Amino acid sequence: MAQVKSDALVFYGATGDLAYKKIFPALHLMVKRGNLNSPIIGVARGDYDLEKLRARAKESVQKYGQYDEESFAKFYSLLGFVGGDYTDTQTFIRIREALGNAKNPTHYLAIPPVLFPKIVEQLDLSGCAKGARVIVEKPFGTDFESASALNKVLLSKFSESAIYRIDHYLGKRPVNNIVFFRFVNSLLEPVWNKTHIESMEITMAEDFGIQSRGAFYDVTGAIRDVIQNHLFQILCNLTMEPPKALDSESIRDEKVKVLKAIAPLKAQDVVKGQYKGYLGEKAVQPNSKTETFAAMRLHIDSPRWEGVPFYIRAGKYLPVTCTEILVKFKHLPSAYSSIASQPNHIRFRISPDVTVAFGMLIMAQGEDMSSVLSEIQGNPTPFPNEKDAYERVLTDAMAGDPTHFARQDYVEEAWKIVDDYLKSDYPVFEYEPGNWGPDQVNELIVPTGGWNNPVVNKK
Repeated sequence: MAQVKSDALVFYGATGDLAYKKIFPALHLMVKRGNLNSPIIGVARGDYDLEKLRARAKESVQKYGQYDEESFAKFYSLLGFVGGDYTDTQTFIRIREALGNAKNPTHYLAIPPVLFPKIVEQLDLSGCAKGARVIVEKPFGTDFESASALNKVLLSKFSESAIYRIDHYLGKRPVNNIVFFRFVNSLLEPVWNKTHIESMEITMAEDFGIQSRGAFYDVTGAIRDVIQNHLFQILCNLTMEPPKALDSESIRDEKVKVLKAIAPLKAQDVVKGQYKGYLGEKAVQPNSKTETFAAMRLHIDSPRWEGVPFYIRAGKYLPVTCTEILVKFKHLPSAYSSIASQPNHIRFRISPDVTVAFGMLIMAQGEDMSSVLSEIQGNPTPFPNEKDAYERVLTDAMAGDPTHFARQDYVEEAWKIVDDYLKSDYPVFEYEPGNWGPDQVNELIVPTGGWNNPVVNKK
C-alpha cells in the first residue's frame, strides 16, 4: 500500500545544537533536491522569532551544509516559526494555525524524551496529531522499563505505523550496503553460516574523548550510547535471515528475530573500561563508574549461527577513529590445513572510508610451501552529493517509508539484552588514552587469533 506523503514538517528544538549541526543542513538539501516542498515550522522556547531562526538556519547551512543562494532562498521561504512553552496549550493552538491546510503533518521531536508525554498530549488536544506521524530521536529510553513507558506514551495517540524512531546509523549507506552485499551476491549465502564462519567482530573506535558532553555521557556510557543501538543494528544486518519480501515490515521482522535469539549479557561476556582522565572531565561525577569502553561476546541461538561467537567493542580515546567489521572463516580440513597461516576473512569498513575486502591466502615468496594473507579490496566511490544519514532518514519519514527506522519491538528486544547487566555493579578497568581499552580485554574477551585492530592512514 502506498504511503501518504507528509505535507508539512514541524520540528521541536529548532534552536538546539542538533538542529544547528544536522537538521538545517539536511532540510536544506531536501529542498534543493526537490524532496521537500512543504511548510517547515520550527518550534522553540525562549526569546526567538522567525528572523532569528532564519539567520540561524543560514549560518548552519553555510557552516555544515552545501549553501547556495538559489536553493537556500526556497528553503528560507518555506521556513516558519512558532515560539512558546511546550507545556502551554496556546503554543499548540498556534502550531495548528501555522499548519493551515496541511492534513498529514510530521512532528519531529528533536528534544529530550522527558518532554514527550506533555507534547504528545498537547498534539492530540490541539488537533495537531490528526493524520500526522511523529519522529523521535534516540535515546529510546535508558533501559527496558523506560523504553516501554516511552512507547506507551507514543502509542497512546499515534499508531505504530505513524511512529518513526531515528537511529541515524540506519541512514548510513555503508550500513545498508551490508545487507545488499549479503543477499545480492550469491557466492556468500552458501558459506554465511556456522559451518564456515569462525567468528565476527564489530569495532567502533574513536580517537577522542567525550568532548564537553560530560553531563550526557556520564549517565549514558558506551553501551547505551552506541552499542545497544548502532552496533546492534550492524549485527542484525550481518546475521538476519533473507526477508520474504523487500517491504519494510518483512525486513524489520527478520532483525527482531535476531535480537530475540540473543541471551541477556552475563558478567563473563563483558569487559568495561574508562580512560584515564575521564573523572576530570567537566560535569562527570567524582567517583563515576561510567564506561567509556566496552567489549562483549554474544551468541545467536539460531540454526544458522549456533556456536558462533560475535564480538563487539566500542570506546573513546582509542588509537584511531574507525568503524570496521571482520568476518573470520574457519579452516577447512584438508592436506593443506597445516600450510594455512591465517583464516580467510571479509572486512567491511564503514568509516572513515568505505571498504569491502576479501582476505585470501597466496603462496609466500621462497621455495618452501608456505602461505601469506593478501587482501582483494573494493572501495566504493561515493556518489557526488550523496545523501548523508540525516537527509536520508528525514526524506524517508516525510515519504512514509519506515524501513530505516526502529520498530517498537526492536527497541524493547535490544534493551532486554543489556538491561540486567547495566543494572549490576560490575568493575570498570582504567586504560591509557591511545590504547585498545584495558588489558583485561585481551585476557577475558578475545577472539581466536586476537582482535582485529583497524589501521587508518591519517592524512
